[in-house]
Order: sequence, then C-alpha cells, then structure tokens
Amino acid sequence: MPNIDEIIRKAMEEGAFDNLPGAGKPLNLEENPYIDPSWQLAYHLLKENGFALSFIETRQAIDAELAAARASLARAWEWRQANAVGQDDARWVETQWQTALAAFEETVEALNKRISDYNISIPLDRFHRQKISVSDEVGRLSS
Repeated sequence: MPNIDEIIRKAMEEGAFDNLPGAGKPLNLEENPYIDPSWQLAYHLLKENGFALSFIETRQAIDAELAAARASLARAWEWRQANAVGQDDARWVETQWQTALAAFEETVEALNKRISDYNISIPLDRFHRQKISVSDEVGRLSS
C-alpha cells in the first residue's frame, strides 16, 4: 500500500494540482476557525488597527521583559567569564556577577507574579504561561 507522500507525488506528476483556484497566491489565514463567528468582525477590526486582546498584550509584555532580562544576564555572564583572571580581580568580578544575578532574580520574581495574574485572566488553560526558573535560566548560560 503506497504512503501519502507517494500518492501526492504521483498526483503532482499527473497534473492533479495544476490550475487550482488561487494557485501561486498566498493563503488567506485571516479567518480563525476557532473564533465564534459573531466575534470575527470585532477581532478583525482590532487586528487591523494594531490592537490585540488584553491577555495577548500582557503575554507579549511579559515575554519582552523576560527577553531584556535574559540579555542583561547574558552580558553579565560573558563579562564575568572574560574578566575572572586574577585572585583580587576574581572577588570583585564575582561580586559584580552576584549583583547582576540578584537583579535578575528580582525581575523574575516580579514576572512570575505577573504570570500568575496572567494565567488567572486568560480564557483557556492552553494559553497558560509557565513560571520562570532562575536556576534553569542560569543553567542555560553555563551550558
């Protein structure tokens, strides 16, 4: 029995996909099949005018703040790796790293609070955002 790839390849060779309506044009993905049809126009208008649902904007803000915090921590990590050379310097560099790490931990604590609030406000569980683990984030730096 032929698999689906073979069936599609054979159909393409026979020209079954030639001259289809809309061939060569981008797909219209504007319609969301999961939205209540009575809300489709409202969502379309919001999207066209640069707005998103509040929980989506909240998620985007959380993700942007996390990205900035990760970048700052990564810069501090790289600086630490590059400057931990001498014995006297090593203590100062480690102090600076601990300061940067503490600032990251504070940011993560605030973001995790916002994530808790976000998870309560969203309409479906599948949109939940996992909380951030400082140890996982630091582990990514050292690997």
